[in-house]
Amino acid sequence: MRILTEFGMGTSLRRGDYTGAARRAIEDALWRNSINAAELFGFDKTDMRLTVEIGVQQPDDVDADTLASVFPYGRPTIRVVTGGLDIPRPDGTGNPTIIANAAISVSFDMEPAT
Repeated sequence: MRILTEFGMGTSLRRGDYTGAARRAIEDALWRNSINAAELFGFDKTDMRLTVEIGVQQPDDVDADTLASVFPYGRPTIRVVTGGLDIPRPDGTGNPTIIANAAISVSFDMEPAT
């Protein structure tokens, strides 16, 4: 059962690093929220199932294993899709500014309420 969804945005300003931008988007969603969902429902934090969706313009350039290492607990499943935004440099040279978006849904394996 999904309990909540958090959203974040991350950037790579100069390096053209889609994984780095995606990592920052995840960190933005995680670090600005203090969620005690596990404790609220009597679960351990390691029981959290984390469904992570990342949107970037070049999904194949994202290393999902690196992103999974960001999570301090829980079991992340990461899906990278086309989304986010690439902003080209005004002079047309160098890497674009990359914007990545993240949606992290938290759920637990639990019986439905009766």
